[in-house]
Amino acid sequence: MAIDFSAITLTELRYLVALAQTRHFGRAAESCHVTQPTLSAQIMKLERTLGATLFERSPKGVRPTPVGEELAREAQSILEGTQRLLELARGQHEPLSGTLRLGVIPTLAPYLLPLIAKPLEKRFPKLRLVYREIKTSEILLELEEHRIDCGVLALPAGAGLVTQPLFDEPFWLLVPREHALAGRKQVREADLAEETVLLLDEGHCFREQALSLCARNGARSEGGTGDFRATSIETLRQMVAAGMGTTLVPALSLVTELRAVQAIPFANPAPARRLGLCWRGTHPRGSDHRLLAECIRANLPEQVRAVTSRSRSAD
Repeated sequence: MAIDFSAITLTELRYLVALAQTRHFGRAAESCHVTQPTLSAQIMKLERTLGATLFERSPKGVRPTPVGEELAREAQSILEGTQRLLELARGQHEPLSGTLRLGVIPTLAPYLLPLIAKPLEKRFPKLRLVYREIKTSEILLELEEHRIDCGVLALPAGAGLVTQPLFDEPFWLLVPREHALAGRKQVREADLAEETVLLLDEGHCFREQALSLCARNGARSEGGTGDFRATSIETLRQMVAAGMGTTLVPALSLVTELRAVQAIPFANPAPARRLGLCWRGTHPRGSDHRLLAECIRANLPEQVRAVTSRSRSAD
């Protein structure tokens, strides 16, 4: 059967990719900003045009057939190529314009975004930056599924991504004001021995970094009140103020006022994390991402140290 390729639209290919990723007509329609009947009708039209069943439908849900999965991958490549053409043409005249979807890890987003929002708006008035505050695993997944364009997370990033280091952020020790270490101007990692250190919940990369530091120095990550795991830096701050223990916080989180607690820097070499911007190597706006990285570095406070480095692909 001859296939009329001229009858296939880019819109249909977007619907195909969305349905293959979400495996749910409602969620696919929502992600494409159309009604469910519209998406369903276009998928059926595409199946008729191709003469193939692309999805298995059942009361339990919808799943792509083997040919549907393969065609969805090819459709994604076609959509990327089309987007690359548009972005390359636009980038010749207007760098960092249009919509750019940025994911930022929760232990950084509340402190970094206020620093860069206004400078970006002033320098690139035609840029519409859409922020997502999501964990590292979600950033990597959404990059893979093309739901965000780039992400800021702790390095190293996932395999196959291009990364640009942004800055090194030291850790500080947060203690109650009546704590034995509260009068210190600096602490050493060894001072964590036998301390009860409160941690973030599973899934936060900062939790893993803090756990590693605790393990090296004999600190306890569980106190007498049980295994407490917070969902945010602010919650940790409040629990330290309540006398439940100590905690480690990244330097940028100290821009907010501290009450009933004291933040103490570590002596050099201080423990730290390196933050970076990452994106898919096939993304058409690599030059825009480098420009974004440059703007972030130019608007950092003195608590952190900017890192200038060439982009590189993760192995």
